[in-house]
Amino acid sequence: MSQRLLSLVESLKRFRYIKFGLVGASGTVVNMAVLWLAQEHLFRTIEPARDRLYASLALAIAIATVNNFTWNRLWTWADRLQAAAQQTGSVRNTDTIRTVLGQLGRYTLASWFGIALQYGLTIWLSLALHYMLANVIAIVIASVSNFLANDRWTFRQR
Repeated sequence: MSQRLLSLVESLKRFRYIKFGLVGASGTVVNMAVLWLAQEHLFRTIEPARDRLYASLALAIAIATVNNFTWNRLWTWADRLQAAAQQTGSVRNTDTIRTVLGQLGRYTLASWFGIALQYGLTIWLSLALHYMLANVIAIVIASVSNFLANDRWTFRQR
């Protein structure tokens, strides 16, 4: 049974959107952990709690974005980076600081809509729901736009 499950997971990992989803899931865990730590501990002195949520959410989104960029670059779109390196004849070309920073910039810009959508939806939904539940719902909604933007621009095949 466990061998079949491992085989299924291995076959699913070949699909880019599944990889993106798994990276997004790890980013959600990072986002939620940072949001909770910031809201309940790091920015505890900011009152009222609603004002504290602005800073906590911005920090959580920033850290999760760097986490997701790193894993998407190393795993989700690694094949495109390797292909680009082979075309230029230099494996080290994809690892230069300038290349990585350029991709991080494109990743962040490509994700801006999803980030803004997540931020706005979380703030809005938190009026009626617990802020953690509001954030999960917003993350799910924003993930589709993030995938499409990054697949077609940040890590596009050249």
